[in-house]
Amino acid sequence: MELKTEYEFTLPRGFIDSDGNIHKEGVMRLANAKDEIVPLNDMRVQRNRAYLIIVLLSRVMTRLGTLSEVNTGVVENLFAGDLRFLEEMYNRINEDEATVRVTCPECGHRFDKEFGRLGES
Repeated sequence: MELKTEYEFTLPRGFIDSDGNIHKEGVMRLANAKDEIVPLNDMRVQRNRAYLIIVLLSRVMTRLGTLSEVNTGVVENLFAGDLRFLEEMYNRINEDEATVRVTCPECGHRFDKEFGRLGES
């Protein structure tokens, strides 16, 4: 089984660049540990924790329309509904729930076992 690491999306409204072009289609990749740790050292995040999602999204969005790069300036200027859409998508694709194929030691039956979020009991 191949691990899917990139996910396409279409923004509800779209980012409008300085020339008036609307950019709606994009790609978001799975976050890695560094993506979630590095923003914590960003002064903007330290001053305002709400800025964390801006930095996170700018790190994991690999494409938005025909823009040459997706940086914090782009994410800052998204419509609020598009920001919420991307935040929900980020959370959905980076869920830390896992399904593992296990075998019952008593009867030998194989089944999938779901494990919850890290730290949950």
